[in-house]
Amino acid sequence: MTQYLQDYEQPPARRRHPVRSTVIVLLVLLLTAALAAGGYLWSLARSFDSGTTTIDNALPANSPLKDPAAGESQNILLIGSDTRDPAGADARSDTMMLVHLPGDRSAVYVMSIMRDTWTEIPGYGEHKINAAMAFGGVPLVVDTVQTLFDVPIDHVAIIDFEGFQGLTDALGGVTVNNSAAFAASETGEYFPAGEIRLEGESALSFVRERYAFTDGDYQRVRNQQTFVRGLLGTILARETLTSPGKINDSVAEISPYLSVDEDLNAATVGGLAVSLRTIRSSDITMFTLPNLGVGTSADGQSIVVKDEAAIADIAEALDNDAMGEYLAANNRGQ
Repeated sequence: MTQYLQDYEQPPARRRHPVRSTVIVLLVLLLTAALAAGGYLWSLARSFDSGTTTIDNALPANSPLKDPAAGESQNILLIGSDTRDPAGADARSDTMMLVHLPGDRSAVYVMSIMRDTWTEIPGYGEHKINAAMAFGGVPLVVDTVQTLFDVPIDHVAIIDFEGFQGLTDALGGVTVNNSAAFAASETGEYFPAGEIRLEGESALSFVRERYAFTDGDYQRVRNQQTFVRGLLGTILARETLTSPGKINDSVAEISPYLSVDEDLNAATVGGLAVSLRTIRSSDITMFTLPNLGVGTSADGQSIVVKDEAAIADIAEALDNDAMGEYLAANNRGQ
């Protein structure tokens, strides 16, 4: 399969801390809940607020109105940038996940959006969805996803893969169930199929690799979801939740690699975390936004073709706080 290496230009913006990719916001929420239970909330809040970077004006003012049927559900957009500075001239959104928290907080739904999805970027016409970061930064990425589903995004965060190395080491390693054996193209490290233990740089190689697979980004997205599931399973294990030192070390390691919208501070995170205190790894469902496969755009780019019918169904599920019912009816998620 053709690899997706399209570059875009972006006007300069203010410097931010390094940030890149995936669902560590959930990690922070769950760690906060654990600390609240153990009486360490103040220490964590200080570490979180001092370590993270605030993204100014991250949420567009023209966001869609929330459907009353959505109730207390929330949508959190997680963006990954493939440079150490997402405000830099070569920034692109390398990974994108929409996290849906139902109103009753009985589950967590994590939907990966392929970065080459061909869609409407407000003000720029049709492009790969990862071009939105280059054209208009975080606000335009949020606006693009909101336009795709016609639902509001409540919070947004960007994360750097580099944070995985220290975080994985702070946890003493992460065990994952690798679905497909491969050798990393850059390091040559071999990852056999089945249950494997990831530590430090191995975790980075595992979640970054795409060239080793015939289906490129598709398998990389699956591997990222596999790693996140293993990561959350490790965090939710009793030996982690009962170890304040391990929790504090984990938050300290990841916070400098995390940038959040202006309202996603420690107080907000703590409130969300308490509402998610009963969640365990079995309550977290991950899936990829359905698509119609790989195609070619009018200007010759290799793209991922949207499944408009599936997008409409997911939009309806988000509006009605019925994501669980949608996934069950369509046999999606893991």
